[in-house]
Amino acid sequence: MTRQQLSATGPVPGLAVFPLAGQQGVRAAGEVGLTTRAIWEGVLEEAVREGEDVYYLELSDVTFVDVAGAGALAAAAGQLRDGRRFVVRRPPPALRRTLDLLWPGQSGIEVSTS
Repeated sequence: MTRQQLSATGPVPGLAVFPLAGQQGVRAAGEVGLTTRAIWEGVLEEAVREGEDVYYLELSDVTFVDVAGAGALAAAAGQLRDGRRFVVRRPPPALRRTLDLLWPGQSGIEVSTS
């Protein structure tokens, strides 16, 4: 999948997702928004189904996550059984702020800046 697809009105943001080597999780690149939300939600649904205690989301190459994308992450975390969590590595600053503002203390999400 390419990061951007061209349309008649200009570039359309894309989201590429790749498995992490040696860890349960994915590395994403691009943006999470209206045109890529289905991809993002699919990743989160798969993570919930997999049943791992820790699922890593490497987001250092993600430039933007809209509020609906943050909400999808919070909703997926809410579906995890006790003790399971998403470890969100190097998210865009807006995602961290949105989670802190709208879903403070969400037990299924751990945000890591390293």
